[in-house]
Amino acid sequence: MLEKNIVGRPVPRVDGFGKVTGATRYAGDLDIPGALHLKVLRSKVAHGLVKKIDASRALKIPGVIAVFTHADIPGTNSYGIIVKDQPVLTAKIRFKGDAVALVAAEDEASALAALDAIEVEVEELPPLYDVQAAMAAGAPAIHDSGNILTVTKIKRGNVEAALGQATVVVSRRYTTQRVEHGYIETEAGVAYLDNDTLIIKVATQNPHYDRKDVARVLGLPLNKIRVIQTATGGGFGGKLDISVQCFLGLAALKLGRPVKMVYDREESFVATAKRHPFIVDCTSAAAGDGKLLAVKARIIGDTGAYASYGPATLTRAAVHATGPYEVANVDLEALCVYTNNPFSGAMRGFGVPQIAFIHESQMDLLAKELQISSLEIRRRNVLRAGSVTATGQQLVNSVGIGKTLEAAWARALEVMPGLGGDGR
Repeated sequence: MLEKNIVGRPVPRVDGFGKVTGATRYAGDLDIPGALHLKVLRSKVAHGLVKKIDASRALKIPGVIAVFTHADIPGTNSYGIIVKDQPVLTAKIRFKGDAVALVAAEDEASALAALDAIEVEVEELPPLYDVQAAMAAGAPAIHDSGNILTVTKIKRGNVEAALGQATVVVSRRYTTQRVEHGYIETEAGVAYLDNDTLIIKVATQNPHYDRKDVARVLGLPLNKIRVIQTATGGGFGGKLDISVQCFLGLAALKLGRPVKMVYDREESFVATAKRHPFIVDCTSAAAGDGKLLAVKARIIGDTGAYASYGPATLTRAAVHATGPYEVANVDLEALCVYTNNPFSGAMRGFGVPQIAFIHESQMDLLAKELQISSLEIRRRNVLRAGSVTATGQQLVNSVGIGKTLEAAWARALEVMPGLGGDGR
């Protein structure tokens, strides 16, 4: 009889042997005979209009096969996981690192030389690096729709009345930083035509979404494109966005030859999504026994030049702004705002790690004001079966936060008995 119970037993990873022996081939390891090397000319200014691109000198360099600009996109020159606001090759620059031209060459050295030879005339526009400046009346529009991309609001109960009844009210402003994913493998891939089907092998977390966006950009039906996810050397959300996919598809389709593209580390840092920086004004109120009465927060997320996963990230930040605690009165607002910074997207938690830092800091501050332990204030407020969340959802099944707190505290006392029993 087949043994199905594997709980508690060591199970070899299906990909483990290849990785520890070096046999696994990542996207950057793939080689196709005769493949052209692709490189992107990226903007060195943060905001501007491309007035002219002269690639004549670049095309004279031996080994350079083609230079593509926004005018060479055969389909719709925009992609994006939620909002289709990011061009493959742009005529309007929105951050330092925006793609302006794509070079295809017989070797990497020739492609790099071509980048230096391309002449780009840019009319610079005032850059907006500060998210609050971008929201100000009269600020230059980064996108035609305006700089505030989305606003999410969650209201429940009567916050102002609850604040008036509270024993203690704590208000603070918090800021969190922009973060790079820093995966070991940079973005890479290859592409080629198999008869009339475009094949793209790429380091990605999102092959089905990639396929749809490549089809949109190239004006091809879905059944003429295959996107194959290679062994992916780290992603953490950063490889959910398009990186090399459209460049590979464009060059392979236009030139009828296999192509390869690998970002170096600097390009990976410059041109890919980051964790959203937040500015959050948060007010929390509690009764004398430590019971939470109200939470009010305004969350501003810097989504940078393009939307990426910004709307989802800010929505989740608002939904989770009260943490794993029950509170009857909430007034939450989350704004996703364009700036001329590198674009922000998905990273390990979609806005929840940033807001968790904030709601847990607020709980500690309340506990200090009430002169009770940080553990005790959490015991008195954690969600339980039957609790109603800030969005009005009733939790009808098991809720593990309370048991987790007690188990963690018991273990802490075992290893550090000097902590004392009150959780201070």
